[in-house]
Amino acid sequence: MEEKVSMKKGLNKWSTFFHKWLGLAIGIQVVLWILSGLIFTIWDIEVIRSEHTIAAQEPFIIDLSSPTLPPQSILLTAGKEAHSIQLRGFMGNPVYEVDFGEDNPSLYDASSGELLSPLGSEKAAEIAILGFNREAQPSEPVWMTEYNMEYRADFPLPVWKVDMNDEENMRLYVSPYTGEIFRRRSDRWRIFDFFWMLHIMDYEDRTDFNHPLLIFASVFALIFSITGIVMLFFRFKKKDFGLGGNGRKR
Repeated sequence: MEEKVSMKKGLNKWSTFFHKWLGLAIGIQVVLWILSGLIFTIWDIEVIRSEHTIAAQEPFIIDLSSPTLPPQSILLTAGKEAHSIQLRGFMGNPVYEVDFGEDNPSLYDASSGELLSPLGSEKAAEIAILGFNREAQPSEPVWMTEYNMEYRADFPLPVWKVDMNDEENMRLYVSPYTGEIFRRRSDRWRIFDFFWMLHIMDYEDRTDFNHPLLIFASVFALIFSITGIVMLFFRFKKKDFGLGGNGRKR
């Protein structure tokens, strides 16, 4: 009996010891996890991605009666073989998007065979305006050759950065090779991204959630929680769990 009581006291003592020091070491991060988790629930992910700012596009119907060069003519002009080629619409006109297996594809006017890419700053601003469903006056597009915290390595460079100067301080990142809007970044995204950094503890790239710091912090937080439960168990009286029968101390 005395040995059993001694084991319980020892377990309670060690639980208290680890809980106290782990609380000092990991407590702030636990609070940040809870706070960032709360932030994540405030906005829908579609709002964070600014999908609500995407302008509706009319489906482009290619008029087969209009003069359109065959794909072979485009490849002959380019002077090299392609991995893939597709005919699609671009700003109301038919174009060929050709992938030569290089870093970036190329756009060709399907009627004249003219090489359109890389697109200039004026065309990038026009694409941004057409792809944005709000009234805005974009600033002069900026040619980016290096990644920043908003535009990361999951999309190719170079890219045009267009500030839309709207109420959300939206920035659009436009591909100079395909005319696609790769990324939409708003103030809400920047707030979300900051708390995402705190949540996954990746203070450099904000993308890696399998790194050792996060794993160790998670293990310590788990031990912190378990030791807290053990302490709680020993500090509650039996009657608090409904085990005391008539409620008298034993």
